[in-house]
Amino acid sequence: MKKISIITPCYNEEVNVEICAQELKNVMQKQLSGYDYEHIFADNASTDSTLIKLREMAKKDRHIKVIANSRNVGPFRNMWNGMKSATGDAVVPQLAADLQDPPSVIPEFVKNWEAGFLVTYGVRSKREEALVMRMARGLYYRIIKKFAAAVIPLNSGEFLLADKKVIDSILSVDDQYPYIRGLIAQTGVKSVSVSYTWVKRERGKSKNNFISLIDQAINGFVSTSRVPARLALLGGFILSFLGFAYAIFTLVMAFISDGSSPVGIPTIIVGIFLLGGVQLLFLGLIGEYILSIHGQVRRTPPMFEIERINFKER
Repeated sequence: MKKISIITPCYNEEVNVEICAQELKNVMQKQLSGYDYEHIFADNASTDSTLIKLREMAKKDRHIKVIANSRNVGPFRNMWNGMKSATGDAVVPQLAADLQDPPSVIPEFVKNWEAGFLVTYGVRSKREEALVMRMARGLYYRIIKKFAAAVIPLNSGEFLLADKKVIDSILSVDDQYPYIRGLIAQTGVKSVSVSYTWVKRERGKSKNNFISLIDQAINGFVSTSRVPARLALLGGFILSFLGFAYAIFTLVMAFISDGSSPVGIPTIIVGIFLLGGVQLLFLGLIGEYILSIHGQVRRTPPMFEIERINFKER
């Protein structure tokens, strides 16, 4: 019997974890009864009763496994650690505890997997969220798709199914801040997409605030493409050329204008502020790449697990 590993990273989701586990159980028993499964809850040091509920759930159901972190390491690192513990023949890296990505899509993932596709992406064709956020996400996904070194389907996330061979391949990468969908796309394996509606959260409040979303977006951008740095280099050359040409023009005009040329103070001020602003913009962009290198070279303390439930001894 083939086995599917489904990972649910969670942080302060006491109102959702039981419902999430039950919804997945219903799908596995009714539509995927010919498969074994494990539902790995990776708790990111929740401060509410999430871990207590997970312990109770794991006692009642052998399919539920729990990893409890000592500190909040962010959703991507948490997911990555859960993937390392997955033992299934195929893995779903993220089934959100709030069920905005519905478990009912997973049978379609499995169907494509059995048909020979090593990766099936879940594509959010519709989003039940505010217009501003929907437009912002849509723009971001289009930028990523345009500039990424690999083909990442538009509006896709970590709600996907990948063969264990693909998961093992990306886990061999020693990455301190993994952009999972980008790493999977870079394997270049045979893939397909399944469209679904990203539903509105019904219970609880999202823990992804504006700052964390920006951090994740920038990480995804710099980890999948060299284009921003190359654009900064090209822009620097163009502006340097224009600045040099303007300096020559100003010098020539000073000689032929018979002393009636402008004093030039406004030009100097505009030039200083314009070029200074452009330099700061490009330095900030390059700084993001340096921060990425810094995080990879100067490691943070390794993830520490305070508890593991329903796992075999390692």
